[in-house]
Amino acid sequence: MDEKKFEVKGTYQEKRDFWKPYTKVLSAPNATQAKERIFAIIGSKHRLARPYIRIESVTELSGE
Repeated sequence: MDEKKFEVKGTYQEKRDFWKPYTKVLSAPNATQAKERIFAIIGSKHRLARPYIRIESVTELSGE
């Protein structure tokens, strides 16, 4: 399976009413797997459950 590069943008809840934006570039076989990896990476790093992580866009990067 070929790994493609995806840019994922969104926000995560840092404090009670404060949402912090993020942009991550990662490799994944498809957009669905890119979303799952973002949930795993941000959830693990910041100890957050999925409802506290929002994904606004997933864009495939071309020709790098």
